[in-house]
Amino acid sequence: MRASCVSEESTLSRSRSRAAAPRLDRLNTAPADAAEAALLACCGSRRWARLIAAHRPYPDLEALLAAGDEASYDLTPADLDEALADESVVGHELPPADSLGSLAAHTALQAAHDAYERRFGHVFVICLDGLRPEERLDRLLTGIRDRLGNERERERDNTAEELRRIARGRLVRLTGNRSRSPEVPGFRIA
Repeated sequence: MRASCVSEESTLSRSRSRAAAPRLDRLNTAPADAAEAALLACCGSRRWARLIAAHRPYPDLEALLAAGDEASYDLTPADLDEALADESVVGHELPPADSLGSLAAHTALQAAHDAYERRFGHVFVICLDGLRPEERLDRLLTGIRDRLGNERERERDNTAEELRRIARGRLVRLTGNRSRSPEVPGFRIA
């Protein structure tokens, strides 16, 4: 029984890869500068984009995602600073403050972000992939409050992981694979 599950999963994985193939083929065959530009929209580190572009071609989406993960794990502090400074890290807008409770939550979030930026010297970044719009504000507030107490090094690691997750979702969307594409690329409060 287990073998048939693996087989079904492998078949599903192959069909997903075929669905992403046209855009992945374009990424694989694009000139290096065009590929790097497309990849920079996934993560604002030039080194990250160059690493992924340099290792083309990728046989499938999973190989591209693995390369993205590996490049993310290799980000230096300077690479991370560059990615954090890039405006493309900004995600979707918050839902409007259409109620008193929502207005209070928005105000609390802005105050928490100001404290976060003073403490850590960079914007707060969190991946919100897969969350419905009505869940985002609560997740942001919880995330920023939880992470405000971190030591600098620990928070640097958390930020790098959130950027990796955001980049991963963006790579999925870059290849046009909607079956694996999260709804939200991430969020940054500026």
